Amino acid sequence: MSIERSSPDVFRRRLLGALGAAGMAGVLPRVSATARRPLGVALVGLGYYSRDLLAPALKMTRHCRLAGIVTGTPDKAAEWQRRHGIPDRNVYDYGGFDRIADNPDIDVVYVVLPNHLHKPFTLRSAAAGKHVWCEKPMAMDAAEARAMIEACRHQRVQLAIGYRMQHEPNTQAVMALAHSRPFGRLQRIRAEAGFRGFDDAGGDPWRLDAARGGGAMYDMGVYALNAARYTTGAEPVAVTATASVQRPEIFRGVDETMQFRLEFPDGIVADGETSFGRNLNLLRAECANGWYELSPFQAYEGVRGEASDGRRFDIAVGATPAQQARQMDADALAILERRAPRVPGEEGWRDMQVLDAIFASARAGGKRVEIAAG
Repeated sequence: MSIERSSPDVFRRRLLGALGAAGMAGVLPRVSATARRPLGVALVGLGYYSRDLLAPALKMTRHCRLAGIVTGTPDKAAEWQRRHGIPDRNVYDYGGFDRIADNPDIDVVYVVLPNHLHKPFTLRSAAAGKHVWCEKPMAMDAAEARAMIEACRHQRVQLAIGYRMQHEPNTQAVMALAHSRPFGRLQRIRAEAGFRGFDDAGGDPWRLDAARGGGAMYDMGVYALNAARYTTGAEPVAVTATASVQRPEIFRGVDETMQFRLEFPDGIVADGETSFGRNLNLLRAECANGWYELSPFQAYEGVRGEASDGRRFDIAVGATPAQQARQMDADALAILERRAPRVPGEEGWRDMQVLDAIFASARAGGKRVEIAAG
């Protein structure tokens, strides 16, 4: 085996409508229509999420397949080759990654790295002429996210963000209620996402490092934030936030818990909480004439909920990693059909705008921070 080396509806309709109006289909590279072969995907970063979820999920997809890997560990590469039958020509290290531009087996690069590396590898992937799927959170801040969008647009490749929940049917049913409003005016949302972990400093050390995008808000808080946005179908205008640490011997310079309140137009308020110190998994919407909720709302399987009129949200998509397979198949099909993905880069950028404001408010001791429009 050789590793190649070289020298070093308000918001959704607006987003997708804008992409369509800009002629997204016209700027995407053409994919051979002969047999419309499954798209070759290269996973960048071979940690738990790639190993235990994405690689098995790719075997379940119809429109894409595991074609390549990028890793800094030769032993890990050898094991993946044995397990998945990946040829030497499709194995890269981080230094030699840019040679992927010459590899016709690979159509899409999926960036599954610590948060601070999302931007550089998205830019390198786009420069290599490959479509990009990037895990959440999209970037370290909104400026990085905007640079990623512009780079992909300039290189005529598609950029999709790995918000798998937006491909999940019960979540999609809740998203649809933002427009149909069967329970009258939406008044308040509660969105909570977290788990108890890191009882010692082992495991994923980068999640405890601020410079690499560590902390609960980046890791789990984006679930709650994104859920507040897709449940309202609107963009928040202001936020107040408070960060706290219960185990200072472990969480040095990053948030263990973040509580935030988002203010939306029409007086809608969303209270969010995320934590590495408590198990949290609830999305609830209170309306003038009823309520609806998902609990759990961001699990790998078993997402379910109910509403005050007796309706149930309990469509099952299958055992883990069925959600990841649905997400990647949908994103691959968007490329093949030359249309915008369900969760484009602009969606991740909008979350990063809100994240920037949340962190600014927390640094200022909970001061109200307005969120810049558009």
